[in-house]
Amino acid sequence: MLPFVLWYLTISLIGLIAFPLTYQLFPALADRGYAISKSLGLLLWGFIFWLLASLGVLRNEVGGLLFALAALIGLSLVAYRRQRSGELLEWWSSNRRLILVMEGLFFAAFAIWAFVRSANPEILGTEKPMELAFINAILNSPTFPPHDPWLSGYAISYYYFGYVIVGMLAKITAVPGSYAFNLGVSLVFGLSAIAAYGLVYSLLRVVSRQKPALISESRRLFGAVLGPLYVLLAGNLAGFLEILHSRGIFWRVDANGNFVSGFWKWLDLRELSQPPELPLSWLPTRYLWWWRASRVVQDYDMAGNWREVIDEFPAFSYLLADLHPHVLAMPFSLLAVALAMNLFLSGAKGSMRWFGIRLKLNPPSFWLAAVVLGGLAFLNTWDFPIYVFLFCGAYVLALAQAQASSIRDADDLPESGPRSSPMTRSQGLKWFLGLAGALSVTSVVLYLPFYIGFSSQAGGILPNLAYPTRGAHLWVMFGSFFLLFFVYLAYLWLHQADKSSLWRGIRLAIGTIFIFFALSLFFGMIIASLPFLGELYVQSMGSEGPVSKIIVESIGRRFTNLGWVTLVLMFGLALGFILASIQVLRDPREEENIADEHSNSVRPGQDESGLSQAHLFSALLILVGVLLVIFTEFFYLRDQFGTRMNTIFKFYYQAWLLWGIAAAFGTVYLLHEWKSISGAVFRVGLAALLLAVLVYPVLGLWTKTNGFSPSGGFTLDGAAYLWPASPDEMAAIQWLKSAPPGVVLEAVGPQYSEYARVATHSGQPTVLGWPGHESQWRGGSREMGSREGDIELIYRTNNWGTAKIYLDLYEIRYVFMGGLERNTYPVNEEKFKQFLEPVFSQGQVTIYEVPWRQSSAPIGVRID
Repeated sequence: MLPFVLWYLTISLIGLIAFPLTYQLFPALADRGYAISKSLGLLLWGFIFWLLASLGVLRNEVGGLLFALAALIGLSLVAYRRQRSGELLEWWSSNRRLILVMEGLFFAAFAIWAFVRSANPEILGTEKPMELAFINAILNSPTFPPHDPWLSGYAISYYYFGYVIVGMLAKITAVPGSYAFNLGVSLVFGLSAIAAYGLVYSLLRVVSRQKPALISESRRLFGAVLGPLYVLLAGNLAGFLEILHSRGIFWRVDANGNFVSGFWKWLDLRELSQPPELPLSWLPTRYLWWWRASRVVQDYDMAGNWREVIDEFPAFSYLLADLHPHVLAMPFSLLAVALAMNLFLSGAKGSMRWFGIRLKLNPPSFWLAAVVLGGLAFLNTWDFPIYVFLFCGAYVLALAQAQASSIRDADDLPESGPRSSPMTRSQGLKWFLGLAGALSVTSVVLYLPFYIGFSSQAGGILPNLAYPTRGAHLWVMFGSFFLLFFVYLAYLWLHQADKSSLWRGIRLAIGTIFIFFALSLFFGMIIASLPFLGELYVQSMGSEGPVSKIIVESIGRRFTNLGWVTLVLMFGLALGFILASIQVLRDPREEENIADEHSNSVRPGQDESGLSQAHLFSALLILVGVLLVIFTEFFYLRDQFGTRMNTIFKFYYQAWLLWGIAAAFGTVYLLHEWKSISGAVFRVGLAALLLAVLVYPVLGLWTKTNGFSPSGGFTLDGAAYLWPASPDEMAAIQWLKSAPPGVVLEAVGPQYSEYARVATHSGQPTVLGWPGHESQWRGGSREMGSREGDIELIYRTNNWGTAKIYLDLYEIRYVFMGGLERNTYPVNEEKFKQFLEPVFSQGQVTIYEVPWRQSSAPIGVRID
């Protein structure tokens, strides 16, 4: 309990310190940014500390953390002094109920997930060892950049900001890394829950301000809970399908006594295509059944070979409990959504110039956006362009809405001079690119020390000719959102007077799909025609034919895998609604038709002055999510896997976050606005839908925690399971944790195995950890060189002179000799006994120290 209490008190203090900043910088949000104050405080504290430590001003120790915290307090005091005397306290007093609800939600989410993790705490399997290795390496690095725990002599080449933040909390509370891992998962869950709640609450408050009788304060407080439910807890429909499959529904027994099913064969979801296990059950019993939900999209290359695709979503992430960058970045992604919402609702007020580029933003808003969005690149790199796009999209819509509003106001006044025109597409694009360019450059400069040492496996963008998504798989993944959005948008359109914009949106959506497809074909033809790269590209599609054959088959696949049809319809509905709402992005020749399309009828969420901004921002979230999914249909990011596996992973995940907020708002709005018989049908359908999507988290948690009956008892120590199995090795690792810094030699083996366990749990760097992961992080094996073979040579050689050469080459201080080393290599241990000093010995484990390394300088790292 103590580590949890320390973390809760620390993060609560950080939130209180940062609240004057959010109060000043998020005036358009109903909670003045209270829901994201903890996340913003963490990010700013982490940015200040990391930057000053990277520049050599601070050291990675408690004193440095306190100095950075003092700087954050200084910023908050400046924001507080800019407010009217007593203003913040007045707001606090009048919003005590909201604050109590939010704090209760955060505490409950943090505490409940800490309990869940204590029932299944093992840092074992998948990416968990890598993530613990980063945390412990950061805790054990006196300066920044932190050393790479699995490649001695080098700095971490990864987007590691999230691990810095976890390490900061661990260091300031004196909590070991193995506890910090599980507390980090729980904290991110809690921060994301309160952030999602605050975003939905703010949208509901906008509607209620225009129609106070529609949604009362009590209903807003209760309804906003759908935000964290949709974003964090709801699963895709795979969990519901698992129940049907386990019960044998849609299966029949043929004349030979075999299970057959046309439905499951058509659906084609790997294990679910196989007959159910006997005896039939209402509960899934297949081993790791819950894993299949993150692999529902099925890709086949042109030769018919199955290619793995990752379509992870938050409920799966927290069930799996990998503390991976996409999880660590979640509350900060929602912080970026809050930035965009605040910008849109406040109307992009202010003015500044950035190297000659005119921006309609005030400087504090611009710099805050640069720090937050730049931080996303450091947290989970591909989130950066996504949320820059969202922020700039909100910026353009705010400007367009302001112009449309000024036109309406002018129409109500006597003729008094020249009238302004609605924003044209070229003007919108100019404003968009101007802000995007300014933010991108500024964000990179602010986080420049990270980019100097960063290398990646990413190698550009390739056209996707072979892998269109089947509609069935897309609906299994996102069907709950699709159903809600089609109902929500259709309801808005039924009350929308400007029906012409609907067809304009559909036409633009079809045109966008056509352009994407044409571009993918065009660039695909060019790349396939290139020597060497073209051969690799064609091989990645599983094709051996000429380019013309590839193009024909690609076109054919587009018309047999129709996932894009759903996306076009939703794209068109959302885009058309936006166009109808603010009359923007028209060609100049269309302006004369604007007057004919105006209507004075009242629309959903609209008062006499115009359509509710809440619906418009919700439509923007839907639209950006659709664009993310559409992108994966025609392009993917080139990496070592050679397919769109990671592109689907990264883009679908962010679409889920955006859609979760929009779906929660749309659901609450419809529940309170739709009172007819059809509204009652909607309520029944919604209840059934919620039951279907909650099957996965409920049954998944029960399965993953073994019915909340952990074999080793409840604990937040993710390394506790190792002590009973390997007490000698754990004692040796514990000794290394407090030993002077130095490079450790240990056995090397394949990734996703027990290898690299010494560096992972001690925080000391090893010569080489998981080679496959190092290759992914750095985009190749150049930095690893011959390390794997050299390590084996040090252990097995009978020649001390040879061993000494390599001990010196890699500046090794500690040689770890345990059961894994003896089982991996034909070890000659006599040379170590003769020339090195045993500094730890227990059972079958010995640690030897290289004497001439005892007085060496602390570990240095290369960042090139």
